[in-house]
Amino acid sequence: MTGIIVIGVAALAALLVIGLYNSFIKLRNEVKNAWAQIDVQLKRRHDLIPNLMETAKGYMKHERETLEAITKARNLAQSAGDVPTRGAAESQLGSALMKFFAVAEQYPDLKANQNFLSLQEELAATENKIAFARQFFNDSAMKYNTKIQSAPANIFAGMFGFREEKMFELDSPAEREVPKVGF
Repeated sequence: MTGIIVIGVAALAALLVIGLYNSFIKLRNEVKNAWAQIDVQLKRRHDLIPNLMETAKGYMKHERETLEAITKARNLAQSAGDVPTRGAAESQLGSALMKFFAVAEQYPDLKANQNFLSLQEELAATENKIAFARQFFNDSAMKYNTKIQSAPANIFAGMFGFREEKMFELDSPAEREVPKVGF
């Protein structure tokens, strides 16, 4: 009788560990999927930028520095690897784009160009998608981190090599500021 109880407890413990391991895998894969969704939108953003720059170059001959800053920030963002580095690079690119659109306001012919307006609208839609994808990533990372930090799962998470996932955070103080709208 004691043997059956011991076997039952051991089987129950094994099922608990298997269940925890599988939940770690599920949550880690959700985090990877969430990052992939961000990556898809960032790729779209990176693909739109050269078209936008080409359209603007003819009008903004005197704004070479602004256009070069966007190109440099885009290249840096494309080559960034891990989440914190990529987040910082994407923040820098976002700031460069905001400066570009502020400068573009000074060129009425550019603002009236249909191709430019279309690209600007697509980029704005992409920026919204990036924001939602970042939210989803951070939600997934938070669930995963909570799971691996909670008892008794934290014991097994460490044993199986599951580590905390970094959140996608803004590094630039400028991005935290509320935009100023003037009429």
